[in-house]
Amino acid sequence: MTTSAREDRKTGPRTTPPQSGASITPPPKLRKRPALVVAGVVVTALGCLMGAWAWSATTDSQEVLVAGDTIHRGDVIEAKDIQRVRISGDPALAPLPASAYDDVIGQRASLDIAAGGLLTRESTADEPMPPNGQSIVGISLTPAQVPAMPMYGGDKVRIIATPGENGDVPANAPQFTVAEVVDTYLDETTGNTVVNVLVPYADAGVLAARAATGNVVLVLDSGTE
Repeated sequence: MTTSAREDRKTGPRTTPPQSGASITPPPKLRKRPALVVAGVVVTALGCLMGAWAWSATTDSQEVLVAGDTIHRGDVIEAKDIQRVRISGDPALAPLPASAYDDVIGQRASLDIAAGGLLTRESTADEPMPPNGQSIVGISLTPAQVPAMPMYGGDKVRIIATPGENGDVPANAPQFTVAEVVDTYLDETTGNTVVNVLVPYADAGVLAARAATGNVVLVLDSGTE
């Protein structure tokens, strides 16, 4: 008994040899799904196209000048009025580049520029003010002497002579003077609106003398001639 047990421990556990008729289960076959393959190709292609578009948009962009707020014709352009922004390049557009920032400051707007609008070379004018042969006259007007609506540079107006204290208009005074608004501001001390107007040099003296008496009224006309 003892010898048999020792032999069993030496030989170790017995293994059963595989039977000749036993079958081995083959590994499962992977099912091909053509739709998934096509979808993967499409996603990869779209990714390439989006990357190319992003690269193109970045390389074609340019930094330009836009109006940070509405700039009216005749206004002197200040630093707070314009901003630098980056846009995609478009051959149909010819905006001023951001490098023209310092050149634009101090110029007058030659047309109305809406907030967010691109600045172009036609947007500004660097000609002196007043131009040759013309003068600027400042007129202080009470609320009763000026329209109750905002006026901007380039607006067409008439300064009409009104009767004096005796109810008569001087015979040698012109009935009105045609002018163009340069700019306006509110005199907080008097509450009057001060309108700077552009008139021919020959009319400036008469208009200034008439405006000094206060016997004038300003009429805003249509900008269409």
